[in-house]
Amino acid sequence: MKKIQVLVVDDSAVVRQVLSALLNGAPGIEVLHAVADPLLAMERMRLSWPDVVVLDIEMPRMDGLTFLRKIMADKPVPVVICSSMTADSTQLSVEALSAGAVAVINRPRLNVREYLHGHAEELIAAVRMAAGSTPKAAIAPAAKAARPAKPAPAGGTRKYGPLPPAPEKFTADAILPAAAGAVSVRTEPLVAIGTSTGGTQALEELLAALPAHAPGIVIVQHMPEKFTAAFAARLDSLCAITVKEAESNDQLRPGLALIAPGGKHMLLRRNGNQYYVDVIDGPLVNRHRPSVDVLFRSVAKCAGANALGVIMTGMGDDGAAGMLEMRKAGARTVAQDEKSCVVYGMPMEAVKLGAVDKIVPLGAIDREIMAQRGGA
Repeated sequence: MKKIQVLVVDDSAVVRQVLSALLNGAPGIEVLHAVADPLLAMERMRLSWPDVVVLDIEMPRMDGLTFLRKIMADKPVPVVICSSMTADSTQLSVEALSAGAVAVINRPRLNVREYLHGHAEELIAAVRMAAGSTPKAAIAPAAKAARPAKPAPAGGTRKYGPLPPAPEKFTADAILPAAAGAVSVRTEPLVAIGTSTGGTQALEELLAALPAHAPGIVIVQHMPEKFTAAFAARLDSLCAITVKEAESNDQLRPGLALIAPGGKHMLLRRNGNQYYVDVIDGPLVNRHRPSVDVLFRSVAKCAGANALGVIMTGMGDDGAAGMLEMRKAGARTVAQDEKSCVVYGMPMEAVKLGAVDKIVPLGAIDREIMAQRGGA
């Protein structure tokens, strides 16, 4: 069987050495070249095109983001970002995900050798996942008309401490019980979206296509802690709707999308005819926190037929069981089609489970969302 051919691009000799040793030591993976900057990388890529690129962001001569955009425009290739954890690099990494990178792995500036050895399994898994993905060239959002000033965000805190990893694969039962019955109360329509690998780029395209009067939206995007605030801010700058990282007691309303913070679960809660979100600690569910299954179950419990469930590009099965619960509670359910997914994992699992009413391409999901509101 052909090995996964990897190109490592990093200006640190230590990082190049460690990444090469770890990846070459993994079955089925081979490092073709390890180079110090993107200009050298382009020379090597003319000779042999890699299956995956492991890329730093901050480098001399050409930064990683410029390089990523160039190869995505010329000939898309799966890219895993492996970069230092700083405020600037976090913002740049979010931009890289929007430009087509399929995964981000943070690393510290100090003790990097020990850190990479300690996270070798995560790195190798990211490369294997990337090799099975279909990267998409970024689509520049259309220019939009000026919009009125947005209301100030609700109060709350965004300073969440890290949680230890769970040793086993929990279901949503670890966070909240399943719905006891159908929801009979009619409320404003809402949309719940779950996505993972490739989702940053897909969400950007989807949310930028929505008008300001779109239904309220709650979103779980699998993303590292501290990245979601920067990601939400980026989307907010591009979209007619308001997009923000969710905080407990945020009220969902038309024209607002709330993104679950990395490292926290987000649940929907109803009070009368109004919806709010709770942002909580808890174990990993389907090895994720936030988990799509947790969000979808909470939506099934308190919104039922008032909701539309959307499951998009991503690896694994998080969200499939929760979407089935939403469908049984009367919600409409939609899955992104295989052709437009970077990784057709989460939608495929939901389809296999019988949780999906309709399969549509990414470019048609905005119409499904507006149909939930009863018009465009």
